[in-house]
Amino acid sequence: MSDIKNILSKYKSIAMIGVSNDPTKASTIVMKYMQKYGFKVYPVNPSAKGQKILGEEVFSKITDIKKQIDIVDVFRPSKEAIDIAKDTVNIGAKVLWLQLGIKSDEAKKIVEENKIKYVEDRCTKMEYQKHFLKVRQAFPVLQNQN
Repeated sequence: MSDIKNILSKYKSIAMIGVSNDPTKASTIVMKYMQKYGFKVYPVNPSAKGQKILGEEVFSKITDIKKQIDIVDVFRPSKEAIDIAKDTVNIGAKVLWLQLGIKSDEAKKIVEENKIKYVEDRCTKMEYQKHFLKVRQAFPVLQNQN
């Protein structure tokens, strides 16, 4: 089993950093999708703290979440990944996942030194589709939902 498939099979709570109230944003689309497939998603966005996004309370930072977080999923610029990696270690998460286009060698080093898995430049939604639904395109044609 691939590492990514293993991660998405085993871990079901996600702190999603950079989720927006805008339903057209990639982060919000990914959050809604992961919720649909049984993941508990905690939105993290300091400018929306205290609001609700897709029915979930928004946190200012991952260290404010009192529940166990398995995956820290990042929709923020690469330059923010180092501080996020440090917070990922502090909360005892299992995986630091940087979304498409986001990479950081330093963040990778920080989490891997602490036995935390690291994924970069990948979309959780697209990886879930590929490994569990055998779908490869980013936005499959909606199928009859009966």
